Amino acid sequence: MTGASERRTDLGLSPAARALALRTEIEAHNYAYHVLDAPTIPDAEYDRLFRELQALESLHPELQTADSPTQRVGAAPRSDLPKVRHAMPMLSLSNGFEDAEVVNFDRRVSEGLLATRPVEYAVELKFDGLALSLRYEHGVLVQAATRGDGETGEEVTPNVRTIAVVPLRLQTEHPPALLEVRGEALMFHADFAALNRRQRERGLDEFVNPRNAAAGSLRQLDPAITARRPLRFFCYGLGAFDGSGSERALPGTHAELLDWFACLGLPVCAERAVVEGAQGLLGFFKTIAARRAELPYDIDGVVYKVNELAAQERLGFVSRAPRFALAHKFPAEEAETVLADIEVQVGRTGAVTPVARLVPVFVGGVTVTNASLHNEEEIRRKDIRIHDTVVVRRAGDVIPQIARVVPGKRPANAREFVMPTRCPVCDSEIVRLPGEAIARCTGGLFCSAQRKQALLHFVQRRALDIEGLGEKLTDQLVDLGLVETPADLFGLQAADLAKLDRMGEKSAANLVAAIRTARQTTLERFIFALGIRHVGEATAKDLARHFGSLDALMAASDADLLQVNDIGPVVAPSIRHFFDAPHNREVIQKIRAAGVTWAEGRVERPVLLPGVAGKTFVLTGTLPTLTRDEARARIEAAGGKVAGSVSRKTDYVVAGEEAGSKLVKAQELGVPVIDEGALLALCPAQPS
Repeated sequence: MTGASERRTDLGLSPAARALALRTEIEAHNYAYHVLDAPTIPDAEYDRLFRELQALESLHPELQTADSPTQRVGAAPRSDLPKVRHAMPMLSLSNGFEDAEVVNFDRRVSEGLLATRPVEYAVELKFDGLALSLRYEHGVLVQAATRGDGETGEEVTPNVRTIAVVPLRLQTEHPPALLEVRGEALMFHADFAALNRRQRERGLDEFVNPRNAAAGSLRQLDPAITARRPLRFFCYGLGAFDGSGSERALPGTHAELLDWFACLGLPVCAERAVVEGAQGLLGFFKTIAARRAELPYDIDGVVYKVNELAAQERLGFVSRAPRFALAHKFPAEEAETVLADIEVQVGRTGAVTPVARLVPVFVGGVTVTNASLHNEEEIRRKDIRIHDTVVVRRAGDVIPQIARVVPGKRPANAREFVMPTRCPVCDSEIVRLPGEAIARCTGGLFCSAQRKQALLHFVQRRALDIEGLGEKLTDQLVDLGLVETPADLFGLQAADLAKLDRMGEKSAANLVAAIRTARQTTLERFIFALGIRHVGEATAKDLARHFGSLDALMAASDADLLQVNDIGPVVAPSIRHFFDAPHNREVIQKIRAAGVTWAEGRVERPVLLPGVAGKTFVLTGTLPTLTRDEARARIEAAGGKVAGSVSRKTDYVVAGEEAGSKLVKAQELGVPVIDEGALLALCPAQPS
């Protein structure tokens, strides 16, 4: 009787032969699409081939292989990231910033090799991503690991298998017995922007920059999450190697090595060259520096390597870096100018930031007239005075900053900056709370500089929950003068709204109805909606439970506030400053006069559960069955607290699908990470 793997398919091939043919064809299409950016078949045809392979492997599980395209996604989530000791250390490179350092590097190499002619170098880009080592045994990807400390890294094999440009099997019939490829995982600018757009749409945390996004994606415990992240990979070096079984010997130069990698189907960056001597190195650096802004990914310099591999071996290593290579980093560009004045700007959250007004100076490819001074403390630390000659630094797209003062050029009329005590926008008091570096305007609901942000906070789902009032509509309402404070929302008419962009009669009527519904709320929601500094949802609930009425809260002293659960010497003054501001009291009175009401009365605290009461939780990602609000409610009902950011004081991070930077921070700090199942075990549903 013929075995399952020998039965014929509709194409006359055995299932094993057909599966092999499909894997080969699909990987060829993957390479053309993801690496060459030149698709060879329509998406529908690709999907048909992929589904056929899935079906074949489902019917014949014994045919499923580690290098099958179907295995890029589907491995079970990991509870940790195992450690991997590198067969060959992943060492750092020595850095150079000045032309003279490059010249000295070339001189040392020439002397070390006893060279009689200019040394030949392979030159390439220094990517700003996460270093990886890929281990191929007999042509199949068997392990992927991060750099770690150079000796030991984290195994991320299931996650790397999801990166479309990484081949699961090398494109050769005679692969080496062992090939370790070193390279960089990164994220292109366009992909990063799209990822953050999706994060915003889902109400999730945005990533700070492409490098953090790439690192966080690779360290996911669930490879299915990594599969949805647009990661790329470029090879740039060789680790351990055993050429047994390969028809080709190891290339003799680094440039030929990268060409060989490309022939094997491994992604290699096209921005590379071979040059001679220090002048060749500096020429490549200047060419790339001029094109840096055009590149679709972040780089922070270029890398020089002696091209001949035998010469690399002769030069060897010093400490933990090779003598044959140098990373030439892009310096932050600097220029001198005069600080004409210091003004303050009021941000959307009330932060009052000093801004340097400069005599125009050309630095970093642009003319700079303003520079950030961060806060008053920073000005004092650097001893920056108005009319000083200062050094302005600008690197890439970073906001220009004042690096330092030139003391020898300080004029007699130089004067110290004094932070104003009144807001330049609304004339409210400016305060700087104990323990904070940032001064803030107390205008809150009244200050026009904070108006849009205050309105968006006021109407959000966890506050007054006015559906249909998004950012673009809020911009129109404020810019046209229809809404100055949240109280004005309750006087909007459908006829006025229907005249706005993208607002028809039905949409206007729906919004008016949502505003009408929002008039009936709860005290805790209203307190949170006010946008008081340091008062999140949990604190708003504690305030509502403790005081029972808004009037009692508004009349509370610092001493009264300190009696409330989890309110300390920073939060109490913040609440007191907010309610002491006449403008805020006036807006609150107008909101109440517009018919916004809530039930009042003290509320008993929840039933506390051991292991949860007094603990701080952080939620990140999308949980399988619970919404964020439901998870928060369970934690708070058991006496726990939900915070918005991870710190060493965090007790648990509850991670779901598409967990972002909070998960990475938790792993860095060693904070326990749990899933929804563990959360439900800690916080079972309590009887109502």
